[in-house]
Amino acid sequence: MSASRTQDPAAKQKTLAWLRTVSGEFATATIKKLDETLPWYGSMPPGRRSAVGLVAQAGITSFISWFDDPKATPWIAADVFGAAPRELLRSVSLQQTLQLIRVTCEVVEDRVQDRDSFLREAILLYSREIAFAAADVYARAAEARGLWDARLEALVVDSILSGEYDDELPSRIAALGWHGHGAVSVLVGTAPRMLDVDVLRRTARHLDADVLIGVQGSRLVLVIGRADSDDASEGSPGPASSATTPPAVASGPAGSTKHHPTFTEIALALEPGFGDGPLVLGHEVPGLVDASGSAKAALAGFAVARSWRNAPRPAQADDLLPERALAGDPLARSTLVNRIYRPLKAHSSELLATLWCYLDNGRSLEATARELFVHPNTVRYRLKRVTDVIGWDATGAREALILQSALILGSIADPDAPTKSTRKAPGAK
Repeated sequence: MSASRTQDPAAKQKTLAWLRTVSGEFATATIKKLDETLPWYGSMPPGRRSAVGLVAQAGITSFISWFDDPKATPWIAADVFGAAPRELLRSVSLQQTLQLIRVTCEVVEDRVQDRDSFLREAILLYSREIAFAAADVYARAAEARGLWDARLEALVVDSILSGEYDDELPSRIAALGWHGHGAVSVLVGTAPRMLDVDVLRRTARHLDADVLIGVQGSRLVLVIGRADSDDASEGSPGPASSATTPPAVASGPAGSTKHHPTFTEIALALEPGFGDGPLVLGHEVPGLVDASGSAKAALAGFAVARSWRNAPRPAQADDLLPERALAGDPLARSTLVNRIYRPLKAHSSELLATLWCYLDNGRSLEATARELFVHPNTVRYRLKRVTDVIGWDATGAREALILQSALILGSIADPDAPTKSTRKAPGAK
């Protein structure tokens, strides 16, 4: 049974009159005690301190109205927190709000300790209600912010995928709380039936990384950035054999080393969060504003990944350059020419001719040596030099396909490309 139904009406009216008389005193004492006991309150700008004072005053006024008639009082959260400006919710945490409620209740309880027990019990009941109301306000604000963040994150990911940046992109990224620093890579795969973004974010944080998550139809796109500003570089984008590159380390306390996961290692850890099907990792780019290049490579690789029968999961987008080029990807074509054909031609026409001959002869050392009139060991040496120059090993079946595609595309674009009819044996006139 409510206490208000058992209290003498005359005594209640007397108590109400007293409360209205001393409400200003309660508010002044509350502000003073906040300043004395809560360091965060004293460090606030004057405008926010005033807003907190309004909330405390509204709480006391609301209690008096509630004490008069609990059933007729508006919803407590709207009654009390409606006095606060919207930005106060963003600057004062739930924990700080509960501390504010506790101090206010302590001040009121101290002033009414000599009054009747009915009033003291009412204060305890009201403090419980106001605490639940505060939690409800913050829960609603968090839910609204979560929905807004999801829409903002989707907008940022769409901008990265399309490459259509504007001046507001950096501020949008900052609003999402992006912790990435330096290099970025984009991972594209199939969206699972039940997507758990919290698991993906926890996995990334465990590896000192941050992610932006976007779902486009059946595709799940993750923009991955390292969250450690002291990350060691993984080096330039590598060839198909780049997965064997030793992981980067950095010096740690007392001479220890801290392992910095490569993007391949991060992608492997995130792989369970994707659905069945191909999973493609774009090349590393310097920063988030450059992520469009990595995204385009990953999307192009994802579109053709099924054509590579033994594709790993994840596969590097640069390992799918031949398939991407055949599908008409201009980025893949230019990458093959600029990273394989032109560097070899500029370094040594002899190495270019040896590689071409070796691939045309089905990767046979003896057949290549006969055509070039050299010893097989010379062919081996030249192939090793090719690997040193461009990073790809022509003796591997997959990398041989990449290299041969680069030679074909390079010769199409190069009017001075050598042909077999122009290559002559030593001493020939």
